[in-house]
Amino acid sequence: MAIRSMTGFAQVTGQANGRHSFNLSLKSLNHRFLDLHFRMPPGTEELEMKVRRRLKEKLVRGHVELILNLETKAGETFRFNREWLGGYIQAFRAVAADFGLPAEPDLNLILRLPGAFEVAAEPADPLLEEAILAKLEEALRRLNEMREQEGREAERELRERMRQIQRARQEVEKCRQATLRTYTEQLNRRMQELIGSQAEPERILQEAALLADRSDIAEELVRLESHVQQFLGLLDQGGEVGKKLDFLLQEMNREANTLLSKTAGLAGEALQITTHGLGMKADIEKAREQVQNLE
Repeated sequence: MAIRSMTGFAQVTGQANGRHSFNLSLKSLNHRFLDLHFRMPPGTEELEMKVRRRLKEKLVRGHVELILNLETKAGETFRFNREWLGGYIQAFRAVAADFGLPAEPDLNLILRLPGAFEVAAEPADPLLEEAILAKLEEALRRLNEMREQEGREAERELRERMRQIQRARQEVEKCRQATLRTYTEQLNRRMQELIGSQAEPERILQEAALLADRSDIAEELVRLESHVQQFLGLLDQGGEVGKKLDFLLQEMNREANTLLSKTAGLAGEALQITTHGLGMKADIEKAREQVQNLE
Protein backbone atom coordinates (compact mmCIF):
# COMPACT_ATOMS: atom_id res chain seq x y z
CA MET A 1 0.00 0.00 0.00
CA ALA A 2 1.32 3.41 -0.95
CA ILE A 3 2.27 6.04 1.60
CA ARG A 4 -0.26 8.86 1.60
CA SER A 5 -0.17 12.47 2.65
CA MET A 6 -3.09 13.81 4.67
CA THR A 7 -3.47 16.81 2.35
CA GLY A 8 -5.72 16.64 -0.70
CA PHE A 9 -8.76 17.96 -2.53
CA ALA A 10 -11.35 16.50 -4.90
CA GLN A 11 -14.57 17.78 -6.45
CA VAL A 12 -17.23 15.99 -8.50
CA THR A 13 -20.63 16.86 -9.99
CA GLY A 14 -23.58 14.65 -10.84
CA GLN A 15 -27.27 14.44 -11.76
CA ALA A 16 -30.25 12.21 -11.02
CA ASN A 17 -33.67 11.89 -12.68
CA GLY A 18 -32.96 14.85 -14.91
CA ARG A 19 -34.24 17.07 -12.11
CA HIS A 20 -31.59 16.99 -9.44
CA SER A 21 -27.99 18.12 -9.83
CA PHE A 22 -25.35 18.25 -7.14
CA ASN A 23 -21.79 19.28 -6.41
CA LEU A 24 -19.68 17.35 -3.91
CA SER A 25 -16.22 18.35 -2.67
CA LEU A 26 -13.74 16.75 -0.27
CA LYS A 27 -10.87 18.59 1.41
CA SER A 28 -8.36 16.90 3.70
CA LEU A 29 -5.77 18.47 6.02
CA ASN A 30 -3.42 17.30 8.77
CA HIS A 31 -4.87 15.87 11.96
CA ARG A 32 -3.80 13.34 14.58
CA PHE A 33 -6.96 11.29 14.02
CA LEU A 34 -9.78 11.00 11.48
CA ASP A 35 -11.84 14.16 12.02
CA LEU A 36 -14.92 14.35 9.76
CA HIS A 37 -16.97 17.51 9.14
CA PHE A 38 -20.07 17.74 6.91
CA ARG A 39 -21.91 20.59 5.26
CA MET A 40 -24.99 19.00 3.73
CA PRO A 41 -28.53 20.25 3.00
CA PRO A 42 -31.31 19.72 5.55
CA GLY A 43 -33.13 16.43 5.22
CA THR A 44 -30.02 14.42 4.26
CA GLU A 45 -29.31 13.01 7.74
CA GLU A 46 -29.71 9.38 6.63
CA LEU A 47 -27.45 9.98 3.65
CA GLU A 48 -24.87 11.59 5.95
CA MET A 49 -24.64 8.39 8.00
CA LYS A 50 -23.91 6.37 4.86
CA VAL A 51 -21.34 8.92 3.69
CA ARG A 52 -19.64 8.82 7.09
CA ARG A 53 -19.27 5.04 6.87
CA ARG A 54 -17.75 5.26 3.38
CA LEU A 55 -15.21 7.85 4.50
CA LYS A 56 -14.15 5.75 7.48
CA GLU A 57 -13.60 2.78 5.17
CA LYS A 58 -11.31 4.73 2.82
CA LEU A 59 -9.49 7.19 5.11
CA VAL A 60 -7.43 6.66 8.26
CA ARG A 61 -6.27 10.10 9.45
CA GLY A 62 -6.87 13.73 8.60
CA HIS A 63 -9.26 16.62 9.10
CA VAL A 64 -11.75 15.95 6.30
CA GLU A 65 -14.43 18.41 5.21
CA LEU A 66 -17.24 17.28 2.89
CA ILE A 67 -19.53 19.84 1.22
CA LEU A 68 -22.65 18.77 -0.69
CA ASN A 69 -24.73 21.32 -2.64
CA LEU A 70 -28.04 20.23 -4.19
CA GLU A 71 -30.06 21.96 -6.88
CA THR A 72 -33.54 20.94 -8.05
CA LYS A 73 -34.36 22.17 -11.55
CA ALA A 74 -38.12 21.82 -11.34
CA GLY A 75 -40.85 20.90 -8.93
CA GLU A 76 -39.82 23.07 -6.01
CA THR A 77 -42.73 24.85 -4.35
CA PHE A 78 -42.27 27.81 -2.05
CA ARG A 79 -44.57 28.69 0.79
CA PHE A 80 -44.42 31.44 3.33
CA ASN A 81 -43.71 30.63 6.95
CA ARG A 82 -47.01 31.71 8.52
CA GLU A 83 -45.94 31.20 12.13
CA TRP A 84 -42.66 33.07 11.68
CA LEU A 85 -44.28 35.97 9.76
CA GLY A 86 -47.16 36.24 12.24
CA GLY A 87 -44.79 36.45 15.18
CA TYR A 88 -42.69 39.12 13.46
CA ILE A 89 -45.69 41.31 12.57
CA GLN A 90 -47.17 40.95 16.04
CA ALA A 91 -43.88 41.94 17.65
CA PHE A 92 -43.54 44.91 15.27
CA ARG A 93 -47.00 46.24 16.16
CA ALA A 94 -46.41 45.70 19.89
CA VAL A 95 -43.25 47.81 19.78
CA ALA A 96 -45.06 50.53 17.77
CA ALA A 97 -47.92 50.60 20.30
CA ASP A 98 -45.56 50.79 23.29
CA PHE A 99 -43.82 53.84 21.86
CA GLY A 100 -46.95 55.42 20.37
CA LEU A 101 -45.67 55.24 16.81
CA PRO A 102 -48.15 55.19 13.88
CA ALA A 103 -46.21 52.53 11.95
CA GLU A 104 -47.04 49.35 10.07
CA PRO A 105 -44.54 46.69 8.92
CA ASP A 106 -43.37 46.90 5.28
CA LEU A 107 -44.34 43.62 3.58
CA ASN A 108 -41.64 43.95 0.90
CA LEU A 109 -38.95 44.16 3.58
CA ILE A 110 -40.43 41.35 5.65
CA LEU A 111 -40.52 38.92 2.73
CA ARG A 112 -36.81 39.49 2.11
CA LEU A 113 -35.85 38.41 5.62
CA PRO A 114 -34.27 34.96 6.05
CA GLY A 115 -36.89 32.44 7.13
CA ALA A 116 -39.86 34.19 5.53
CA PHE A 117 -40.12 31.46 2.89
CA GLU A 118 -39.41 27.78 3.04
CA VAL A 119 -39.16 25.14 0.34
CA ALA A 120 -41.74 22.42 0.53
CA ALA A 121 -40.03 19.22 1.65
CA GLU A 122 -39.88 16.47 -0.93
CA PRO A 123 -39.78 12.76 -0.19
CA ALA A 124 -36.33 11.18 -0.24
CA ASP A 125 -35.23 10.21 -3.73
CA PRO A 126 -33.38 6.84 -3.68
CA LEU A 127 -31.96 7.47 -7.15
CA LEU A 128 -30.47 10.78 -6.01
CA GLU A 129 -28.91 9.11 -2.97
CA GLU A 130 -27.51 6.35 -5.15
CA ALA A 131 -26.01 8.88 -7.55
CA ILE A 132 -24.42 10.86 -4.72
CA LEU A 133 -22.85 7.75 -3.17
CA ALA A 134 -21.48 6.68 -6.54
CA LYS A 135 -19.89 10.10 -7.05
CA LEU A 136 -18.56 9.98 -3.50
CA GLU A 137 -16.53 6.92 -4.51
CA GLU A 138 -15.10 8.87 -7.42
CA ALA A 139 -14.27 11.82 -5.18
CA LEU A 140 -12.54 9.52 -2.68
CA ARG A 141 -10.51 7.93 -5.45
CA ARG A 142 -9.39 11.36 -6.70
CA LEU A 143 -8.63 12.54 -3.18
CA ASN A 144 -6.49 9.50 -2.43
CA GLU A 145 -4.70 9.80 -5.76
CA MET A 146 -3.64 13.32 -4.80
CA ARG A 147 -2.69 12.17 -1.30
CA GLU A 148 -0.62 9.31 -2.73
CA GLN A 149 1.17 11.64 -5.13
CA GLU A 150 2.12 13.95 -2.26
CA GLY A 151 3.08 10.87 -0.26
CA ARG A 152 5.52 9.76 -2.96
CA GLU A 153 7.15 13.19 -2.98
CA ALA A 154 7.44 13.12 0.82
CA GLU A 155 8.92 9.61 0.68
CA ARG A 156 11.66 10.75 -1.72
CA GLU A 157 12.49 13.62 0.61
CA LEU A 158 12.56 11.33 3.65
CA ARG A 159 14.89 8.81 2.00
CA GLU A 160 17.29 11.62 1.14
CA ARG A 161 17.21 12.83 4.77
CA MET A 162 18.06 9.32 5.97
CA ARG A 163 21.01 9.21 3.56
CA GLN A 164 22.25 12.52 4.96
CA ILE A 165 21.94 11.22 8.53
CA GLN A 166 23.86 8.07 7.62
CA ARG A 167 26.63 10.12 6.01
CA ALA A 168 26.91 12.28 9.12
CA ARG A 169 26.95 9.16 11.29
CA GLN A 170 29.84 7.75 9.24
CA GLU A 171 31.81 10.96 9.67
CA VAL A 172 31.19 10.87 13.42
CA GLU A 173 32.44 7.28 13.47
CA LYS A 174 35.69 8.44 11.87
CA CYS A 175 36.12 11.06 14.60
CA ARG A 176 35.33 8.58 17.38
CA GLN A 177 38.93 7.41 17.88
CA ALA A 178 40.10 10.98 18.36
CA THR A 179 37.37 11.41 20.96
CA LEU A 180 38.50 8.29 22.80
CA ARG A 181 42.08 9.51 22.89
CA THR A 182 40.94 12.84 24.35
CA TYR A 183 38.91 11.13 27.06
CA THR A 184 41.81 8.78 27.85
CA GLU A 185 44.09 11.77 28.38
CA GLN A 186 41.48 13.40 30.63
CA LEU A 187 41.13 10.19 32.60
CA ASN A 188 44.89 9.88 33.11
CA ARG A 189 45.18 13.48 34.29
CA ARG A 190 42.27 13.08 36.68
CA MET A 191 43.66 9.86 38.12
CA GLN A 192 47.02 11.49 38.71
CA GLU A 193 45.28 14.38 40.50
CA LEU A 194 43.35 12.04 42.75
CA ILE A 195 46.36 9.84 43.48
CA GLY A 196 48.47 12.87 44.24
CA SER A 197 45.82 14.16 46.63
CA GLN A 198 45.71 10.75 48.36
CA ALA A 199 42.01 10.35 47.58
CA GLU A 200 40.18 7.30 48.82
CA PRO A 201 40.23 4.28 46.47
CA GLU A 202 36.41 4.37 46.17
CA ARG A 203 36.55 7.98 44.99
CA ILE A 204 39.13 7.09 42.37
CA LEU A 205 36.96 4.20 41.11
CA GLN A 206 33.90 6.47 40.94
CA GLU A 207 35.75 9.07 38.91
CA ALA A 208 37.13 6.40 36.58
CA ALA A 209 33.70 4.86 36.07
CA LEU A 210 32.16 8.28 35.37
CA LEU A 211 34.73 9.22 32.77
CA ALA A 212 34.61 5.76 31.19
CA ASP A 213 30.84 6.04 30.84
CA ARG A 214 31.27 9.31 28.97
CA SER A 215 34.25 8.17 26.97
CA ASP A 216 32.54 6.40 24.07
CA ILE A 217 29.67 7.24 21.71
CA ALA A 218 29.56 3.80 20.07
CA GLU A 219 26.23 2.90 21.66
CA GLU A 220 24.55 6.05 20.33
CA LEU A 221 25.90 5.43 16.82
CA VAL A 222 24.65 1.83 16.83
CA ARG A 223 21.17 2.85 17.99
CA LEU A 224 21.06 5.69 15.47
CA GLU A 225 21.82 3.31 12.60
CA SER A 226 19.20 0.87 13.91
CA HIS A 227 16.54 3.62 13.93
CA VAL A 228 17.45 4.66 10.38
CA GLN A 229 17.11 1.06 9.16
CA GLN A 230 13.72 0.71 10.88
CA PHE A 231 12.65 4.01 9.32
CA LEU A 232 13.61 2.84 5.81
CA GLY A 233 11.86 -0.47 6.44
CA LEU A 234 8.61 1.34 7.25
CA LEU A 235 8.92 3.40 4.06
CA ASP A 236 9.30 0.14 2.11
CA GLN A 237 6.27 -1.29 3.92
CA GLY A 238 4.03 1.69 3.12
CA GLY A 239 0.49 2.22 4.35
CA GLU A 240 -0.36 4.02 7.59
CA VAL A 241 3.14 4.66 8.95
CA GLY A 242 3.09 8.36 9.87
CA LYS A 243 2.91 7.91 13.67
CA LYS A 244 5.58 5.17 13.69
CA LEU A 245 7.94 7.27 11.59
CA ASP A 246 7.43 10.25 13.89
CA PHE A 247 8.29 8.10 16.92
CA LEU A 248 11.52 6.88 15.28
CA LEU A 249 12.53 10.45 14.49
CA GLN A 250 12.06 11.37 18.14
CA GLU A 251 14.38 8.51 19.07
CA MET A 252 16.95 9.63 16.49
CA ASN A 253 16.84 13.14 17.91
CA ARG A 254 17.41 11.74 21.41
CA GLU A 255 20.50 9.85 20.25
CA ALA A 256 21.86 12.93 18.47
CA ASN A 257 21.38 14.99 21.64
CA THR A 258 23.17 12.38 23.76
CA LEU A 259 26.02 12.24 21.24
CA LEU A 260 26.43 16.01 21.38
CA SER A 261 26.30 16.13 25.18
CA LYS A 262 28.99 13.43 25.48
CA THR A 263 31.37 15.31 23.20
CA ALA A 264 30.67 18.80 24.52
CA GLY A 265 33.79 20.73 25.51
CA LEU A 266 36.24 18.59 23.57
CA ALA A 267 38.96 20.21 21.52
CA GLY A 268 40.87 19.24 18.42
CA GLU A 269 39.59 16.78 15.86
CA ALA A 270 36.65 15.82 18.07
CA LEU A 271 35.08 19.23 17.42
CA GLN A 272 33.91 17.90 14.06
CA ILE A 273 31.46 15.64 15.90
CA THR A 274 29.55 18.72 17.00
CA THR A 275 29.26 19.91 13.40
CA HIS A 276 28.01 16.53 12.17
CA GLY A 277 25.71 16.10 15.16
CA LEU A 278 24.04 19.44 14.51
CA GLY A 279 23.67 18.45 10.86
CA MET A 280 21.90 15.27 11.96
CA LYS A 281 19.48 17.25 14.11
CA ALA A 282 18.70 19.59 11.20
CA ASP A 283 17.92 16.64 8.91
CA ILE A 284 15.81 14.99 11.61
CA GLU A 285 13.77 18.17 12.05
CA LYS A 286 13.21 18.50 8.29
CA ALA A 287 12.13 14.86 8.17
CA ARG A 288 9.63 15.46 10.98
CA GLU A 289 8.04 18.28 9.00
CA GLN A 290 7.35 15.78 6.21
CA VAL A 291 6.31 12.89 8.45
CA GLN A 292 3.71 14.91 10.35
CA ASN A 293 1.80 15.29 7.08
CA LEU A 294 1.66 11.53 6.43
CA GLU A 295 -1.34 9.34 7.14
